[in-house]
Amino acid sequence: MAEQLKDLADDRALLGRTSTAERVADILRSRIAEGYFPPGTRLSEDSIGGALGVSRNTLREAFRLLTHERLLVHELNRGVFVRVLTVEDVEDIYRTRRLVECAVVRGLGEPPYRLDGPAAAVEEGRRAARDGDWKGVGTANIHFHRELVALAGSERTAELMRSVFAELRLAFHVVDEPQRLHEPYMARNVAILQALQAGDREQAENLLAGYLDDSLERVVEVYRRRVGEDG
Repeated sequence: MAEQLKDLADDRALLGRTSTAERVADILRSRIAEGYFPPGTRLSEDSIGGALGVSRNTLREAFRLLTHERLLVHELNRGVFVRVLTVEDVEDIYRTRRLVECAVVRGLGEPPYRLDGPAAAVEEGRRAARDGDWKGVGTANIHFHRELVALAGSERTAELMRSVFAELRLAFHVVDEPQRLHEPYMARNVAILQALQAGDREQAENLLAGYLDDSLERVVEVYRRRVGEDG
């Protein structure tokens, strides 16, 4: 926890002088999405408030916002914890991803497309794989799909999916087999990118739909086993 708090303190500069609960929530959401706070982690008001330099009231409002987004849970007389997802949660996350991501690709319009973001995420994944950083590969995969969503040019859609991708990271933590989970999808990211570079939206959507279906099956299989073991 000490290392996470040190990194969190580095985020104070993002708050500026007009600190708000929404900005604190943005920071914590990003940190959850990047894997800094695993499921079941208790979030200390004193430690996090001190690291970010915000008041307890501001932090509590940020916690409330993230609880509404299903990233945190408040347990009476115990505090605020990063949520542990159910199998049904995981299935719903992927259902939402399929609806949104495939619709984004389908609605791209005529090529060429601005693919700098997805291409950078592919390279991020390759660098992480070379370093043997498989959790980093998972983060890069999430970045790839986030950049796909960004192609829609819709802040509302991007905002919706920020929470979905943060929840997805919670599922990845429980699966805890990062190389087996993430490595097979690196090549599939490249195939989707290449289809878009060629201007073939239909092929890209088909590849994406198959990717998400296979990923759901794999994640749920392992997740169900791990949750059963922990129970």
